[in-house]
Amino acid sequence: MRHLFASVALAALFCGATPVATLAETPDDQLIVATVMSNILTLDPAAITGRETVQVLNNIYDTLVVLSPDDRDLHPRLAESWEISPDRMKITFRLRPDAVFASGNPVTAQDVVFSLKRLLTLNLAQSSFLKSRGYTAEAADRLFVAQDDHTFVLNLPEPDDPKLILMVLAQNGPGSILDSKTVLENEQGGDLGAKWLTLNSAGSGPFTLTRWASNEYIILSRNDDYWGEVPAMKRVLMRHLPESQSQRLMLEQGDIDVGYSLLAPDLKALESNDRIRIESTPGAGFYYLAVSMKDPRFADRKVREALRLLIDYDGLDKAVMPYYGKLYQRPITTGALGQLPDPGYKLDVEKAKALLAEAGYPDGFKTTLRVLSEEPFLKAGTAIQNTLAQAGIQAELITGSGDQIYGAMRDRNFELLVGRGGGGQQPHPDSNLRALAFNPDNSDEAKLTNYQGWRTSFFDEKLNGMIEDALLERDLETQKKKYEDIQAYMDQSVMSILPFSETVDTAAFQADVQGLTVNPWLTRFEVVTKER
Repeated sequence: MRHLFASVALAALFCGATPVATLAETPDDQLIVATVMSNILTLDPAAITGRETVQVLNNIYDTLVVLSPDDRDLHPRLAESWEISPDRMKITFRLRPDAVFASGNPVTAQDVVFSLKRLLTLNLAQSSFLKSRGYTAEAADRLFVAQDDHTFVLNLPEPDDPKLILMVLAQNGPGSILDSKTVLENEQGGDLGAKWLTLNSAGSGPFTLTRWASNEYIILSRNDDYWGEVPAMKRVLMRHLPESQSQRLMLEQGDIDVGYSLLAPDLKALESNDRIRIESTPGAGFYYLAVSMKDPRFADRKVREALRLLIDYDGLDKAVMPYYGKLYQRPITTGALGQLPDPGYKLDVEKAKALLAEAGYPDGFKTTLRVLSEEPFLKAGTAIQNTLAQAGIQAELITGSGDQIYGAMRDRNFELLVGRGGGGQQPHPDSNLRALAFNPDNSDEAKLTNYQGWRTSFFDEKLNGMIEDALLERDLETQKKKYEDIQAYMDQSVMSILPFSETVDTAAFQADVQGLTVNPWLTRFEVVTKER
C-alpha cells in the first residue's frame, strides 16, 4: 500500500492541493494515469525499449506519419504528404511548413536527417528496426537526404515494401524526430545528446517532459505552442503503480483517471461499477505454445499436429485469457493484409492419440513445459499441461522470470514453452512472419535471437522464399493472395509456434474520460477530454 499513499500525496501536490486520504475527482484539465514503469530506463528515443516508453514518447515527439488507432492506416503528421517513386526505392516527404519544436525552432528536413543518422550512429535498441531493413550508418548520407528545408527523401537500401518502411517510421523510437539544435547544444563528449535526452525531451509533440523520477512518476506539460490542435489536458501525470489492487482502489475512489496494468480479477470486479469503463483492443503479437525442433520428437510433423489438437482453445479463451488475449489461431495480426479466418482447431484428444501412435509414441512421453511465473502464462501453461496429459504427454512445468524462460528459448535449450510474441507493432504481415517463421540461417552460430523461427530451430527454405516474394510484390491484390497462400502453407506444415490467442491491451478508466486510445503503441493523450 506504500505506493498507494505515495501516489495520493503526489497527485495532491500535482493538483496544487493539500494531500488528503482520497480524492473524489481528478482535476478537469489534468489526466492522472497509473501504469508500470519498471521497463522505462531512458527517454532517449534511440535507446528506449518496451511499449510503456513508446506510450510516453507518443506525447512528446512527432513522427513523419502516424498509424490511426481506428484502422491502423497511415496518416500525415510532420509530413503533410509523401510520394513513393515508381521503382519503390525512394519515398519523398513534404514537411508541414508550420511545424515547430517545443523550443520554438522550426522542424526541418535537416532535423529528420539528423534524427535518423543519430539513430544508426548510436546503434542502440531502436536502430534494429532500420538495420533489419538494410539501413547502415555508413550509408546514411546517401539514404537520408534533405532536398530543402521542407523536403526529405528516404532512399531504400534494398528492395522492400515501402508501406512497411512507413509503418516503421510511424513508431516512436525509430521514427521520433528530434530538435537537432537543442540536442547538439546539450551534447557531452560526442554522445549526440544521449545523456541529456535520458531525462529531457527535444520534440515537437503536444506535450513536453517536465519531470521523470525513475519508478515513481512522469509529468508531461501541455505545449501551448504546439503546431497542431492544443490538448485539452494541461498536464498528464503518469504514476508507477505496479499493484493491480491499488490501481483498482484508486479508480474506485476517483484518485486516478486511467489504470493500464490491472490484472483480470480486479478488472472483473470493476465491471459492475457504472463509473468505470473497461476496454480491450487488439495488441501486438500472440500467446502461443512453442516447440524446439532440435528435439527429434517435435521435429516430427505428426507430433506437432497432435500438440495442436491438445490445446483447449475455447476453454483457455473463456477461463484464462479474458483481458489478456482473444482466441486466435493464425500467424498474422488482425486487420493486416491477407489475414485469413481461424481454421477452427478444437481440443481433440482421440485424434491426437492416433497421431502420436503413428509417430511411434502410443503411450506418449515425458517432456518439460516452460512458462513465466505470472498471469496469464502460469494458468495457460497449467491448462495445457492437463490437456497434454490426456494423451499421455507428461509435461513437467518449469516456471521462472522472463530472463529465465525466454533466455532458455534464446539459447535454444528448451522442449515446450508457453510464450508471447510474434511482432505486429507494424500491422503488416511481414512484421509477424519474420518474427514467427522466417529463419535465414538455422546454425547455432548464427544466433538470430530476434527470429523465433531460429529460437525454435524451425527452418523451411521454401517458406523463407515465399515470405521474401510476398514482401516485394507490387500488385496489392496479388500480394494479398500471396500472404493467404503463406498462411495455408504454414497451416499444412504445422509450425513450431502454435498461436492460441491474440494479445489484447486492456485499460480501465473513469467513464467521463473520452478519446482515450487503449493500445499503448498508439496512445496519444492530446485528444483526451473529460465530459463533466
